[in-house]
Amino acid sequence: MKTLSNEQLVAIHARLKTHYQYTPMPSFEERVLKLQALKNALQNFSKELCSSLDKDYGKRSHQDTLVADILPCVGNIDHTLSQLESWMAPCKRNPGPLLSSSTVEVVYQPKGVVGIVTPWNFPVMLSIGPLISAIAAGNLAMIKLSEFTPHTNQTITKMLASCFSENEVVVIEGEADVAALFTSLPFDHLLFTGSTSVGRLVMKSAAANLTPLTLELGGKSPVIVADDVDIEMAVERIIYGKSLNNGQVCVAPDYVLLPEGKEQAFIDAYCEHYQKLYSHGVDSDNLTGLINKRQFERIQTLLEHEVAASRKVIACHSNAIAKEKQAMVTHLILNPKEDSPVMSEEIFGPLLPIMTYSNVEQAIAFITARPRPLALYLMSENEALQHQVSTQVHSGGMCINDCVFHLAVDDAPFGGIGESGKGAYHGKEGFLTFSHAKTVMKTDAKAHNVSQLLGPEDNELKRAVLASLCV
Repeated sequence: MKTLSNEQLVAIHARLKTHYQYTPMPSFEERVLKLQALKNALQNFSKELCSSLDKDYGKRSHQDTLVADILPCVGNIDHTLSQLESWMAPCKRNPGPLLSSSTVEVVYQPKGVVGIVTPWNFPVMLSIGPLISAIAAGNLAMIKLSEFTPHTNQTITKMLASCFSENEVVVIEGEADVAALFTSLPFDHLLFTGSTSVGRLVMKSAAANLTPLTLELGGKSPVIVADDVDIEMAVERIIYGKSLNNGQVCVAPDYVLLPEGKEQAFIDAYCEHYQKLYSHGVDSDNLTGLINKRQFERIQTLLEHEVAASRKVIACHSNAIAKEKQAMVTHLILNPKEDSPVMSEEIFGPLLPIMTYSNVEQAIAFITARPRPLALYLMSENEALQHQVSTQVHSGGMCINDCVFHLAVDDAPFGGIGESGKGAYHGKEGFLTFSHAKTVMKTDAKAHNVSQLLGPEDNELKRAVLASLCV
């Protein structure tokens, strides 16, 4: 992997800026052709993407790659193609009585050259997903891929080269130094997906250029299991969200808030269900490994801290850890201390703390006392509680009696709030994120000029008109 210098990055960005000036407002038909070409490329490269991710992870479930990386992008393109013409249409606005001789509309103009910074956990979806929105809005793009997925990066680069020219979409590789240079470029919009700590640095870097910014971060996404809900149902929904990519998901359930007295029922149901899904533990073909040694050791350190603190730790399968393969099954941790590392850091792996509460208000207070999460999950059939949590507890998104699937809704925004992010994309919101909503007012040259009415000279007509408008 060749490291690019600051001068090379600047030159690439300048080349795209120049090219954008030739086509500052691509037609609907041009955008459709690009999106269709991208969809075809995704389908043609799907097997190679699965294989590449498998190499990068050591073992990455092909189902995880298809379900969470490739299919969401294909679905996103289909939805975008079905709605794009209406999104692009200028939006008529009311000029108001004072400007009644004029017409007003909002025109959605491409921002220009956008930057996309992609993490390692879903390198296809989190690079191609924003790219779909950027193309739909008429932009050109530079994509910085993670240094931890070199095989996948090669495949993505080859895939994008099959459907875009080097003046339309450019892929950049490199480590943290390249990422820092990348985010310092004067993009017309920058979208970063990654950790909250790095997000702060990206925001500071973007501020130097006043670059419009979308941050897709993470945090600790809680699950409230209410007293009224069936434990089996709750476990079935939670376990999918926690097991997808082996917990290496920004919206994975990070901890569970459980009614006192239901701990053993929850643990028993979770382990039983888990062993059906992953019958050979770490040797199961469908269990994704941790991305690298660094991440494996980070998760193992969190686990060992709880064991040393004499917390009750339950491995969901007896074949629980394979260090040489960087593999680990889900471990449940019962009532860790609130200030322990496992409760203060985003886990991003196969550990699931279970905190018990005496009443649901206590659980809600626990969440609201902490930074606003990217996702919030409620397991309950109580409609009053559903309304209370959905309207009074802040989170980027929420599922009721489900987990993570809100991320797959093409016709709804996805984004965080506070420490879990800034801004949103997906669907129409993605188109709007990468567009500038420009107000255009048009006045007939032969119409009455409102400036005559608002000018400095005083007369009886002006006083009468202004008095009527102020009533």
